Amino acid sequence: MASAAAPASDRRKTPPARPQPVADVAALPVENTPLLVVGLMAATLLQVLDTTIANVAIPHMQASLGATVDTITWVLTSYIIASAVAMPITGWLAEHIGARNLFLFSVAGFIAASALCGIAQNLEEMVLFRAIQGVAGAFIAPLSQSYLLDSTRPSRHPQMMAIWGMGIMIGPILGPVLGGYLTESWNWRWVFYVNVPVGLLSLAVLMVTLPTREQNRRRFDLFGFAVLAVGLSSLQLLLDRGPQVDWFDSVEVWIYTGLAASAVWLSIIHFVTAPKPLFDRHLFADRNFVIALLFMIVIGMVLFATMALLPPMLQHLFGYSVIDTGLVLMPRGVGVLISMQLAGYLTRKGVDTRLMVGFGFLIAAYSLWQMAHWSLAVDTHGVVVSGLLQGLGIGLVFIPLQTSAFATLPPQLRTDGSSLLNLCRNVGSSVGISIATVALAHNIQASHSTLAGHITSSTTSWVDISTVDRYQGLGDTVLQVVDAEVNRQAAMIAYVDDFYMMMWMSLAAIPLILLMRGRTGPHRPEDDEMPPME
Repeated sequence: MASAAAPASDRRKTPPARPQPVADVAALPVENTPLLVVGLMAATLLQVLDTTIANVAIPHMQASLGATVDTITWVLTSYIIASAVAMPITGWLAEHIGARNLFLFSVAGFIAASALCGIAQNLEEMVLFRAIQGVAGAFIAPLSQSYLLDSTRPSRHPQMMAIWGMGIMIGPILGPVLGGYLTESWNWRWVFYVNVPVGLLSLAVLMVTLPTREQNRRRFDLFGFAVLAVGLSSLQLLLDRGPQVDWFDSVEVWIYTGLAASAVWLSIIHFVTAPKPLFDRHLFADRNFVIALLFMIVIGMVLFATMALLPPMLQHLFGYSVIDTGLVLMPRGVGVLISMQLAGYLTRKGVDTRLMVGFGFLIAAYSLWQMAHWSLAVDTHGVVVSGLLQGLGIGLVFIPLQTSAFATLPPQLRTDGSSLLNLCRNVGSSVGISIATVALAHNIQASHSTLAGHITSSTTSWVDISTVDRYQGLGDTVLQVVDAEVNRQAAMIAYVDDFYMMMWMSLAAIPLILLMRGRTGPHRPEDDEMPPME
C-alpha cells in the first residue's frame, strides 16, 4: 500500500503543464518593415488630406472654372460620393485581383487623377476627375490599415494603429492649413499638384516593399453592392444638397430620403438572407467590432463637425487669417499625437480598453463644455487649450477602439473590417457636419430675432434708435453697425449651441462601453476558426 501511495504523492507534487505561448508572428513578414510603414502612411496621408485640402480653394476654383455657387460644390460632393460607393468593395477586389495589385493601382490612379484635377479647364472635367480620385483613394485607407496589421507582430498592433491613427486624425487638421498656404502662395491647382511628387515616392516604396497576400476569390454580390451604393449615394446627396434646396420643402430632398431609406432597408434584408452577402456575416458576430462601428460614427460626427465649425468661426467672427487659423488649431493635432502614443503604450501593458475609451470621451466632452462657454471675448489661449484637450480625448479613444475591433478578427476579415470602419467614420462625418450646419443656420436666425427684439432706445444709451432716421445716410450706417453686431452675437450663440449638442453626443456614447468585451492582447490562432453562421 505504501508503494502505491508514493506515486500518488509524487503526482500531486508534479507542477501543472504550462500553457503554450501565443505565436507572436506577423501574418505577412517583410524584410524592411519601417520602409513599408513609410510608404503606406505617405499614401494614406495624401488620401486623407484630399478630403479637406480643396475646401479653402473652392472660391478660387469657382472663378477659374466659371462655375456658380451651387454647382462648384460638386467638386467636393463628387469626391465624397465616389469614395463612399467604392469603399465597401475593397475586400472583394483585394481577393479578386490581389491586395498588392489593388493597392498599387489605387495609389497610381490617385496620383494620375490628382494631376488631371490640376489641369482641369472646366467644371465638368473637374467633377469627373474628382470622382476618379475618390474611387482610387477609397481603397487606400482600408488596405493600408490591414497591411500594417498583417506585416507586423500582434504584440506591435497597438503601436501600428497609433501610427495609422495619427495620419487619419491629423490629415483633416492639416488639410485646410496646407490648402490655404498653397492657394495664397501659388495657385489653387497646386492643391492637387502637391500629391504628385509625394505620391510617386510612396508608389516607388510600395512597389519594392509591399508583400503579396494570398487570394481567395469569392462571388461578387452585385445586388447587395447596387442597393448599398444607391443608399450611400442618396444619403450623401441628401446631406450635401439639403441646405441648398431648403431641405424637406423641396421634392428633390424627399426623393433622396425615399431612395436612401428603401436602399438601406433592402441592404439589411439582403445581408441577412443572402447565401453569400457582400460582407462576411462573421464580422457582425464580433461584439467588439460592432460596438467599434458605432463609436466610429460618433467620432466622425464629433471630430469632423467640430473641425468644420471652427475655421469659419475663427475667420468670420474673430478675424483670423487662413494661416493663423491653422496655427491655432494645430495643438489639436499635437494632442492626438501625444494621446495615441500613450494609448498604444497602455494597450500593450494590458490596460482595459473600456476604461481608455470612456475616459477619452469624457475628456472630449469636457473640451466641448469649455468651447460651449466661449464668447466673442475668447482669446487664442482658450482656443488652443480646448483644442489640445479634445485632441487628447479623441486620440485616447481611437487606438483602443481600433485595437479592440481587430483583436478577435481573423486576418482574412481585416480588409473588409477596415473598409467598414472607415466607411462608418466617413458617413458619421458627413452626417455630423450636416447636422451641425443645419443647427447653426437655424440658431443664428432664432438668436438674431431674439436679440433684435431687445434693441430699443432704452437698451442703446449711446444712440436713440427712434430718431436715427433723421440723419439719413449716417443713420443707415448706424443701423448697419448695430445689425452687424447683432449678427455676430447671434452667430456666437449658435456656435455655442452646436458645441453643447456635440458635448451631449459624446456623453451619450459612453454607455456603449458596457457592451464591449474587456479582453485585450494579441490575436490568437484559435480566433481564426470561424464557426458556421446560422
